[in-house]
Amino acid sequence: MKFKMPGLAVQILVALAAGVLLGALAPERAVALKPLGEAFIRLIKLIVVPLVLSTVILGVAGVGDLKRVGKLGGLSILYFELVTTVAIALGLGSAILLKPGAGVAHGGSDGAVAQAAQQAAAAPHDSVQMLLHIIPTNIFESLAQGELLPILCFSVLFGVALAGTGPSGKPLLDVLHAVADTMFRLTSMIMRLAPFGVLGLVSATVGKHGLGVLVPLGKLVGTLYGTMAVFVVGVLAVIALAFRIPFVKMIRMLTSELLLAFSTASSEAVLPRVMEKLERFGCPRSVVSFVIPTGYTFNLDGSSLYQGLAVVFIAQMYDIPLSMGQLVSIMLVLMLTSKGIAAVPGASFVVLSTTLASTGLPVEGLALIAGVDRFMDMGRTVVNVIGNSLATCVISRLDGGFDDRLASSVLVGPMPRGTGTLQGTGPLA
Repeated sequence: MKFKMPGLAVQILVALAAGVLLGALAPERAVALKPLGEAFIRLIKLIVVPLVLSTVILGVAGVGDLKRVGKLGGLSILYFELVTTVAIALGLGSAILLKPGAGVAHGGSDGAVAQAAQQAAAAPHDSVQMLLHIIPTNIFESLAQGELLPILCFSVLFGVALAGTGPSGKPLLDVLHAVADTMFRLTSMIMRLAPFGVLGLVSATVGKHGLGVLVPLGKLVGTLYGTMAVFVVGVLAVIALAFRIPFVKMIRMLTSELLLAFSTASSEAVLPRVMEKLERFGCPRSVVSFVIPTGYTFNLDGSSLYQGLAVVFIAQMYDIPLSMGQLVSIMLVLMLTSKGIAAVPGASFVVLSTTLASTGLPVEGLALIAGVDRFMDMGRTVVNVIGNSLATCVISRLDGGFDDRLASSVLVGPMPRGTGTLQGTGPLA
């Protein structure tokens, strides 16, 4: 009898359980495994930039119409703003209703973390500068730093220009096809190491913080996960129903990626595979290659919900009542600061500290939730991935390109051999 290796989702689940067990029983040895997880994340980040660059240029060149590219951008930004606003409102509402910060002691916070939070609050977060930052002055610098928004801006402009070159651009298009196909192949190779990466990251997290850190702030963690579940079922699933997207099948198809996103707390770790599977699910490549990279900065549903919840939690912890005017102000600030924040180091601290400082709330409160932030980040990363995947399907439907035949026939399970390669379409193909 031949031994059949379990699927990737099962391997990741086993590694996740083993990491928790090892971190709880042997914390020192568990922390020593962290480089294993960091190496896996580095390997994934290694392919993100060339993959995004090649697929976005191919997608835009395939569209070949600047007007349609503008339509995709307008639909995407409108959808992102509406859904993330609902997420922020739900986070605020759940914190007001459940009061997770009531009765939580706030003495003895970590001075180093509090100081970092104060510095983050003092850092400028100008919306105009953020928009200017999208336009790269040196594309090679943006590529080296892995800044997705400037890369996306360059790729869109380059793709439009390439579409207008006619037959002379065909050799370059062939090279980009080869790069994209190679990156997808490399993704499959790297994903075989995912269970080892998960084991290293999870065991190190539990070994460093311990499960005991969840006890005093357990209500915050529980409120966040409960609210995110309501958001997925009550908001995202309803949107999917309205646009005739097979939501449950989409999630089942992405099971391995969602487990990996949860274990690593990294959306980038699953970006290549999500793009690959969504194209297989019936979304046009031109939409996938545009919406997914943009959504990784502008459509962070789980993070937006968390930010609304965390601000009210800190206010409750310090017994500071919030008026309706203050809540509206918090929501407006978060609607601005939560967009384009991925390019800023320490994104969560910047968003939350900016909001806290602008509303007069104690920024040092961030130090008190720093210990459990990793555990919450795991959940909100999953919601971010689900939200971006659904956004791609919805924009595909609005653009008239969602293929119901592919969505209904797609296999839920391991990627079959030969899938993931990009087929030429558009004026240059």
